[in-house]
Amino acid sequence: MTASNNMSSSLRQATAAVTKGFFQLTHNSFALIGLAVLFAAMALVARPELRQVGEIKLFSWLQERQQEVSGMVSDLVAIDRATAADPKELPKQQAAVAFWLSKKYRVAPEPISALVSEAYSIGARVKIDPTLILAVMAVESGFNPFAQSSVGAQGLMQVMTKIHSDKYQSFGGKFAAFDPLANLHVGVKVLQDCIRMAGSVEGGLKYYVGAANMETDGGYASKVMAEYTRLQQVAQGRAVPRANAAPTLTKATLPPPAPEAPAATPDKAATLAMG
Repeated sequence: MTASNNMSSSLRQATAAVTKGFFQLTHNSFALIGLAVLFAAMALVARPELRQVGEIKLFSWLQERQQEVSGMVSDLVAIDRATAADPKELPKQQAAVAFWLSKKYRVAPEPISALVSEAYSIGARVKIDPTLILAVMAVESGFNPFAQSSVGAQGLMQVMTKIHSDKYQSFGGKFAAFDPLANLHVGVKVLQDCIRMAGSVEGGLKYYVGAANMETDGGYASKVMAEYTRLQQVAQGRAVPRANAAPTLTKATLPPPAPEAPAATPDKAATLAMG
């Protein structure tokens, strides 16, 4: 009995030792994992470039998996590049303008909504009525971001890219002229300069279309002001009739700027500003 008891006692001690060791090992392993996760998190916070590399690899892996499952190449960041917004998420005034423009110019309401939202944001910053900005865009290109006139005016606001290429540098270069938001920003800057030089909206529009040194602007300012008035009424909640419109690409109807002349007059400065 004594030998049997001794054996049973030894087995119990051995089992207890193994169990204790297992729990200690497990506890230490979890502790090590926890420390590893903590140090990894600290490293990612201290070294943002590591986090960025990790995100890129993760996105790449997800993209490969998506391609394997669907058989299609997907772009996980395409939504970030899309110039579109849900018109239902816009303030009531902006939504009304977006839907009106969408129906009149036969373009999708989502990209128009993004442009309307951006016009309101820029307009508030530079003190230009956003509906005026949108009116210029409507008359210039009919909201076609790829429009180009015969004299080289490009994009939504028909900016003369060759003359204003420096303004596109912060957007990545001259090809940003066909990026809707970049063209909008540059066009508003040019419009702001023209209004400042002319001293009035109507005069600024004449400068903008490149007719600063001409007797007439071909009715351009009148067209923009008429659309401006309509958009103001739409923004105020009024029912405004829509007539189907086509882009006029007005700069195409005007001759190029006059040859170089003594650069001291405001008209010359305005012509150079717009081309």
